[in-house]
Amino acid sequence: MTNISSSQIIPPVAPGWRSYLNRRMLTLVFLGFSSGLPLFILINLVQAWLSKAGLDVKAIGLFTLVMFPYPWKFLWSPLMDRFSFGSLGRRRGWMALTQAGLFFAIGSMGMLNPQTQLSVIIGCAIMVAFLSASQDIVIDAYTREILDDNEQGLGAAVKVNAYKIAGLVPGALSLILADHIAWSWVFWITAAFILPGLICTLLVKEPPSYGEPPKNIREAVVLPFQEFVTRDGWLNALWILSFIFLYRLGDSMAATLATKFFLDLGFQLTQIGAVAKLTLFWGSIAGGVVGGIWMIKLGINRALWIFGVAQALSILGFALLAHSGPNLILLGVVLASEAFGVGLGTSAFIAFIARSTDPRYTATQFALFTSLAAVPRTFTTSLIGFIVAETGWFHFFLICFALAIPGMLLLFKVAPWNEKKSA
Repeated sequence: MTNISSSQIIPPVAPGWRSYLNRRMLTLVFLGFSSGLPLFILINLVQAWLSKAGLDVKAIGLFTLVMFPYPWKFLWSPLMDRFSFGSLGRRRGWMALTQAGLFFAIGSMGMLNPQTQLSVIIGCAIMVAFLSASQDIVIDAYTREILDDNEQGLGAAVKVNAYKIAGLVPGALSLILADHIAWSWVFWITAAFILPGLICTLLVKEPPSYGEPPKNIREAVVLPFQEFVTRDGWLNALWILSFIFLYRLGDSMAATLATKFFLDLGFQLTQIGAVAKLTLFWGSIAGGVVGGIWMIKLGINRALWIFGVAQALSILGFALLAHSGPNLILLGVVLASEAFGVGLGTSAFIAFIARSTDPRYTATQFALFTSLAAVPRTFTTSLIGFIVAETGWFHFFLICFALAIPGMLLLFKVAPWNEKKSA
């Protein structure tokens, strides 16, 4: 009789979550922070700056149109798959270029006068959005390429929550500083927080290439789209694109004019900044820890279901605050719940997008998917000021909650609960 060792009959134990904590995850902390900072500057800091300068809610709502580069970034993403920068390489070269550009563009914007130079500010804000969207393209591609498939879920959670934590700078520290020093200094100090990401870019290694990089622009443009549509058929591709558009629609609308909402309720900038500093950080950290570890156990599909519910429910906190009035404790609870719920939902969402890309065309496909996800935030939210003017804040947030439901229903098609896919 053949002896069978215990190793032959006992299945190997799956590695615990601690095995995923490595240098690559630390790199994603810096890059995720660098990726999120410019967007939150446009949403939070510039919004507060213009509000204090006297612009009304309709004008500020229309100002969100300056973020149009985000949904259109797939148009120039093939250039980032095609060209590289000498010794820095294809990914690190583009990251360094965009990060240096963001530092100067953000700092320079604060030296302008909103009352007399609004058109110049709009142009500068568009440049910030363009550089930020370009940075996102290459950071997303870099992330996909340095992580193994079983690390994508936790990697997405780490990067997304570092992205969210970046909001503490323009959403908390910068608002507090604005009550004590000139806006020009506030913008340069805020811009300096992009520099750690630039230093990280210069220190890390270039990721390996999967297959042959595109030989020309035609290959860089055509092949990524052709591969996606033909992979599982055009109908499945359409379901995926619809899901990407709708999954975060309600939350995107609810959060876009949050600073204006808080000011309208009667909170002071220092109050908003102080409460945000205490709550957003811990809410984001909790969302990252719980989401990242839990996603390893759940898998991406089930995480999309559970985290999506938490994300949608966090919208109702804004409605409760609108009904109750300026209550500092409730403000803290709402901000913490939003940071936790949206941190969970976004982590699973980005992991789903990463799983849906082909490693040969990472930059272009990732940019296509995230561009589509940014459409609601950029174009739909430009109408928020008009919606709020007609409905009031309370009913507006109820509308946002209702808009979160269609994306959840599409999970039956794109990520069934019982379908087993790698996390």
